[in-house]
Amino acid sequence: MAIRVLLVDDQPLLRTGFRMILEAEQDIAVVGEAGDGLQALDQVRALQPDVVLMDIRMPRMDGVEATRQITGPERDGPAKVLVLTTFDLDEYVVEALRAGASGFLLKDAPANELVQAIRVVAAGEAMLAPSITRRLLDKYAGHLPSGEEPMPDTLHTLTERELEVLRLVARGLSNAEIAADLFVSETTVKTHVGHVLTKLGLRDRVQAAVYAYESGLVRPGAQ
Repeated sequence: MAIRVLLVDDQPLLRTGFRMILEAEQDIAVVGEAGDGLQALDQVRALQPDVVLMDIRMPRMDGVEATRQITGPERDGPAKVLVLTTFDLDEYVVEALRAGASGFLLKDAPANELVQAIRVVAAGEAMLAPSITRRLLDKYAGHLPSGEEPMPDTLHTLTERELEVLRLVARGLSNAEIAADLFVSETTVKTHVGHVLTKLGLRDRVQAAVYAYESGLVRPGAQ
């Protein structure tokens, strides 16, 4: 089955460029386009895409609010959001990740990175989640807890090893790097990550990294 993609951007030329890139791939089908967040919501309900390629700054409804509604608890389908941004430290990207985006990509990224990002997000993984999420959260540390607040009760559902894995995910380590750090197999790490996501009710590694910061488990700037 082809990955169904909805393109959301207020610039028609960009949407055309993205469509040309994606339609050259046998396993990807562009099922629709939208020029703002409100149109995106309508198209998601009508077309049931697997992945929404979402611009952030748009008229009527921006990409952050559209992402929140598409990925929120009242969502109509399983669509995942991959945010597009012009700047790699766009202040809105943090909010989009908090809202439920599965990652973000720069608009000037090479075509092969765009294609790979679509595949990764469609598979349920997070695109560029660990290291870039951490850079963003470090930059906007003023919006996050100081680390002095008590940690939420949900963290107490995790084992010590799962807490350790969550800290490493938030630090930007891949599964392979975590496995090497903890002297366990990569399969074991994947199992731990899966348990963390399930216990905390998170969708992917992006949300896990954001949660680790917002809960105070990891402090911005900490190694």
